[in-house]
Amino acid sequence: MDLPEFPDDSATLTLPGPAGRLEVAVDPPDEAAPARPLVAIVCHPLPTEGGTMHNKVVTIASRALREVGATTVRFNFRGTGESEGAFDQGDGELDDLRTVAAWVRAQRPGDALWLAGFSFGAYVSLRAAAELQPGMLISIAPPAGRWDFGAIALPACPWLVVQGEADEVVDPQAVYDWLETSGAEAELVRMPDTGHFFHRKLMDLRGVIKHGVRDHLPPPHAQAG
Repeated sequence: MDLPEFPDDSATLTLPGPAGRLEVAVDPPDEAAPARPLVAIVCHPLPTEGGTMHNKVVTIASRALREVGATTVRFNFRGTGESEGAFDQGDGELDDLRTVAAWVRAQRPGDALWLAGFSFGAYVSLRAAAELQPGMLISIAPPAGRWDFGAIALPACPWLVVQGEADEVVDPQAVYDWLETSGAEAELVRMPDTGHFFHRKLMDLRGVIKHGVRDHLPPPHAQAG
């Protein structure tokens, strides 16, 4: 399968992945935002519990990033949606992310690459960060205590962690303890009265992301003429 060109408009396309085709959705910056040389890959939550690239937290995170001028890339991990293969406990999914990131960098070599993820997607993107060296990392409800975070190499880039204090899936204290004991240099935002899926808090999450990334955004593209 030939690699597709990076689209200028919103599009869903297929990449050849390690376990077969990968379903990928690309969206350009919001029309009201100054377009920036920045592509953010946003990873979705656990496929075995219904997580896909259409998850509401994933889509609101992507929306927030487009509203500050980023192009976003969402994709379905193997065995999810139209992506081929089967769930692989985070190992194969890490290879899927590597594949998508390699395509982005080949297609948009002048752009900064950011990684973001929600829950299981935060775990996978965290595992990839030391290798892929993104310009920024955004971890939403990283599932410390549910997956092995002990071997994760901490990212050297700016890092935003968002955790709901009423999370019923990920133990918030496990996240706080992991960040403290690991010596992570992350900006931690604790959202009170907020569950794992950010019900009734999605607009708040959108604001947290936009505020948390604003000091790390690359300058907008120069205007022609």
